Amino acid sequence: MSRERPGLSRFAPALIQWQRERGRHGLPWQGTRDPYRVWLSEIMLQQTQVSTVIAYYDRFLQRFPDVGALASASQDEVMALWSGLGYYSRARNLHRCAQTVVADHGGVFPQTSEALESLPGIGASTAAAIAAFCFGQRVSIVDGNVRRVLGRLLAFDGDLSMQGPQRELWAQAQDLLPLAPSPEDMVSYTQGLMDLGAGLCTRTRPACGDCPVSTLCQAHGLGQQDRYPVKSRRLTRRHESWWLLVLRSASGADVWLERRPARGIWAGLHSVPVFADEAGALQAAGADAASVRSLPAVSHALTHRELRLHPLLVEGVTDIATPDSAVGQWVPLDRLSAFGLPAPVRNLLERLPL
Repeated sequence: MSRERPGLSRFAPALIQWQRERGRHGLPWQGTRDPYRVWLSEIMLQQTQVSTVIAYYDRFLQRFPDVGALASASQDEVMALWSGLGYYSRARNLHRCAQTVVADHGGVFPQTSEALESLPGIGASTAAAIAAFCFGQRVSIVDGNVRRVLGRLLAFDGDLSMQGPQRELWAQAQDLLPLAPSPEDMVSYTQGLMDLGAGLCTRTRPACGDCPVSTLCQAHGLGQQDRYPVKSRRLTRRHESWWLLVLRSASGADVWLERRPARGIWAGLHSVPVFADEAGALQAAGADAASVRSLPAVSHALTHRELRLHPLLVEGVTDIATPDSAVGQWVPLDRLSAFGLPAPVRNLLERLPL
């Protein structure tokens, strides 16, 4: 690639210099080569904004300061701390990965992207980030933001909704890496790609006038920034309505929570019972159905679904024959923080009318 586009040899030096002078430097996971901290931040930052992640990152480190502490925790404790961050499979994989590092690697993270990628929940781009930031490995990340940056830089015509073009772009990304970089160069280069994608080369209205590599960018030169990256398959959300049965004890101090199935939406979390229709929820309420009280419906967006949640409150429940003690339990409202709950369920329970 560099033989076909010799100007791109200037890409890495320009990006490194810009990152050192103008990039982000104050994030809590920067300035460390501890793979545990870098790994934790990379997992949390997947499909989640930096501003949201910071508080979760700090709380996780306070409770789990190293991989051994995380590995020895219960899944419920991990999910409770993750509650509200979304994409809960990340938390389950985070826990599994910590246990694997402790059990199979003596509590020490592998030092190459290839070995890191073999761990649970660590994909190619996350593995590359850990290897570059912590061990100076000459390997490029290619997450969603970076695909957009490189798709425009190279005017890459491959359809990035397909695996083949993704692999081709990955190969070209390796060709753009700095030659014989120091570990510090790899930190600046990798962070520069992230900063460029997050702050300047945005999905809409990219700030090309501030971009340090705009003169090298093929899409900018063609005036076709909006055309790239090419992605023919767009995300479509399915709309669903769910009914949430909120069973409150006679004292008003407890609610009934059940663990969700191991697969599917909110997998492994605790939740009030969920039903596909109102009739099913009322049937489950049984003798208490006459006292059911409808609470305001709320919308909750997931990656592939748009949920409309309809809470039905039943207060003063004394007959606990309906709830199945094998799958659930009565939980004091003042102990909700100890349970991993989906964000809309937590918000609902914390705002229950007195």
